[in-house]
Amino acid sequence: MVHSDQGSQFSSYDWRDFLDAHNLQQSMSRRGNCHDNAVAESFFQLIKRERIRRKTYATRAEAREDVFDYIEMFYNPKRRHGFNENLSPVNFEKQYFERLASV
Repeated sequence: MVHSDQGSQFSSYDWRDFLDAHNLQQSMSRRGNCHDNAVAESFFQLIKRERIRRKTYATRAEAREDVFDYIEMFYNPKRRHGFNENLSPVNFEKQYFERLASV
């Protein structure tokens, strides 16, 4: 899946042909919704800064493994987020469900 805004470069026949050739599905934000990509863009900025910048991967598989490792072994269970009361996503979710169960 490839998510984008509705810019002309993402609605061109060349772009759609590229997606078809690589068996990718297109997803677009709604017209006029400038915040639709904000969460994804924030995450991609982080992963680039914290993990893949200045790295060269020998294969796609190596890149995929490294990104998986970042997300599942660091970002979700360990990386603290200021928006989540300075908890990791896993701990924030755990705390949320504990609060729900106690109600």
